[in-house]
Amino acid sequence: MPKGYWIALVTVTDPQTYYGYQQVAPAAFAKYGARFLARGGAATTLEGAVWQRHVVIEFDSKERALACYDSPEYRAAREKRAAACQASIVIVEGLPDIA
Repeated sequence: MPKGYWIALVTVTDPQTYYGYQQVAPAAFAKYGARFLARGGAATTLEGAVWQRHVVIEFDSKERALACYDSPEYRAAREKRAAACQASIVIVEGLPDIA
């Protein structure tokens, strides 16, 4: 089964409120087996809008990533995040495993 990837582009507008999101969100990610592949490191925008933070999270499947996003744990985190940043989030299915 292909992996699922949560890709988020984020610009923080209220760091203090965003800190509240950062305190709550890890519980949802841990519950759904998230593995962070990139999170806020140095980035170079070559095309499109410029974002402060770029996050790539791997899940065992796209369905698992969607379940995390829709979970009560992440809904609570989203409420904190909504007032603290601008974000674009997509969940995409990875390529099939090739033996």
